[in-house]
Amino acid sequence: MEIYAVGGAVRDELLGLPVKDRDWVVVGATPQDMLAQGFVAVGRDFPVFLHPQSHEEYALARTERKTAPGYTGFAFHAAPGVTLEQDLVRRDLTINAMAKDQAGAIIDPHHGRADLAARVLRHVSPAFAEDPVRILRVARLAARFADFSIAAETLELMRGMVAAGEVDALVSERVWQELARGLMEARPSRMFEVLRECGALARLLPELDALWGVPQRADYHPEVDTGVHVMMVIDMSARLAAALPARFAALVHDLGKGVTPADILPRHYGHEAKSVALVEAICARLRVPTDCRDVARLVARFHSDIHRVEQLRPETRLTVLERCDALRRPDRFELILRACEADYRGRLGWEERDYTPAAAWRGALAAVRAVDAGAIARDAVARADPQAIARNIEVARIDALRELKAAGR
Repeated sequence: MEIYAVGGAVRDELLGLPVKDRDWVVVGATPQDMLAQGFVAVGRDFPVFLHPQSHEEYALARTERKTAPGYTGFAFHAAPGVTLEQDLVRRDLTINAMAKDQAGAIIDPHHGRADLAARVLRHVSPAFAEDPVRILRVARLAARFADFSIAAETLELMRGMVAAGEVDALVSERVWQELARGLMEARPSRMFEVLRECGALARLLPELDALWGVPQRADYHPEVDTGVHVMMVIDMSARLAAALPARFAALVHDLGKGVTPADILPRHYGHEAKSVALVEAICARLRVPTDCRDVARLVARFHSDIHRVEQLRPETRLTVLERCDALRRPDRFELILRACEADYRGRLGWEERDYTPAAAWRGALAAVRAVDAGAIARDAVARADPQAIARNIEVARIDALRELKAAGR
């Protein structure tokens, strides 16, 4: 039995990055050998085991054979006779196809070290084309390693996979998983730029792909192009260290601009409501988690109102707070404000501007929450007029917001 560290752990160690998870390949062993040493079997499709102490994953060296379209259409063969080299040749990129033995020696049959030095993402073999998830992985790694380029032959292979319909076989959960991970990388725009370059974005997120080439008013959007703006917004959300729900909201907040009639461009009247409908369609198709869906829907609907808080009447401010459920869920309202800040600052030349509406909305929420609804309710009951409770609370909250606005806050 020989044990090797493989994949991302070896890559990150060579890059001088912290290693979060380690994966191991075991050569020359059977499942019975692993069980006899206390490993716990967890793999369903092929033999994977958890170490009894570290709980890290140990997989038996294996080969694969394509049997059907999509990322699940594989037959696996794991046996003591499968070599490390046979296992590595089935991996996606050269920088992920290195191994390290227990003495610390690097095994690098596909020149991954050279590609690390050259900052290139390059596929290992034609077997790359058999798994469409690899398109998403390459795009995600491009977002993580923003200074890496994609080898021309690898990009061409990805385009061929899209043309062959491989991307259409991806299941929604897997697409969302990779998109979510890509949004949390250092420069998420690169993921979507790579997907667009190989044609996969038009198949996976046609609503987003439609934004490139759609103009906006240059006085509000010096970058003009809506697709460019959205990429700037998601990169700004990363710069602001936003949580995933805010980053996803940043990605989809302007989808309605992709369906604006050509005769009214570069204006986008009513794009907020159109964006909500498209957000809901994407979330249903990709089975987006509820927290991400809800924040995205609210940002799409209210981002314009949140930006122009100073122009809103007190009644409208209260409506926005109530529709966002800010009184009961102030933490979620903070996510909404963070996504709106990313939208505001994700514009050419606006990156360093202060986003003053956030403070104004926090002040408005504090003023509304300071209204003693309980006392108002008790007073209405004492006057035998319980039907007035909701109306009186609303009036008190509007008065509080009116006083706030009069004070210039």
